[in-house]
Amino acid sequence: MEFDVESMSMSLRYNLLLGAVAPRPIAVIGTMNAAGQQNLAPFSFFNAVSSEPMVVMFCPVSRGDASENDSLRNAKLVSEGGTGCFSVSLATEDTIAKVVKCAADLPYGESEFDHAGLTPRMCARIHAPYMAESPIHFECETMEVRRFAPGVPFGGNMVLGRVVFARVDDALAHPRMHIDPAKLRAVGRMGGDSYAWTRERFDLKRG
Repeated sequence: MEFDVESMSMSLRYNLLLGAVAPRPIAVIGTMNAAGQQNLAPFSFFNAVSSEPMVVMFCPVSRGDASENDSLRNAKLVSEGGTGCFSVSLATEDTIAKVVKCAADLPYGESEFDHAGLTPRMCARIHAPYMAESPIHFECETMEVRRFAPGVPFGGNMVLGRVVFARVDDALAHPRMHIDPAKLRAVGRMGGDSYAWTRERFDLKRG
């Protein structure tokens, strides 16, 4: 089967991306608004971008009325009305059920930490909370927001953040920062309501 992507509906393109680009890592993004209200939300359109400088990205989708997703609203640059920062916690086997609850459509300013039964901790370098249950978390200063369809319902956006601080559980610590995947127990996102373990792995030498 072949498809002219431009003629496909947004929902079909979304399903195709979710099913084909998989598994995807899951970032649990922590932000805070100007009133000090905390927000926590999972994103599987997320990945590492650069190690020099250390940069990660996540991609919040605009709402059905084309307004900004809460995470974007909080994390965007200060010059755009946001706080200019966000934290990244990682979803693991121990936390995934609660992390998924953070995707609930709560009123702006209502805490997903409370809704999901997760523990907020304040970051060291930025004005945002992180998920205490995560074995690894990054503190990020927002570098740029790319809006791919401004003013369009469900339009895509990309938030680029420079990592300025990181925490790693002692059990995962390594002098050269090699993270043991068996101890991390990360969970990947598939299409629909499906997720993937990272328990089965294999090694291949490059070259």
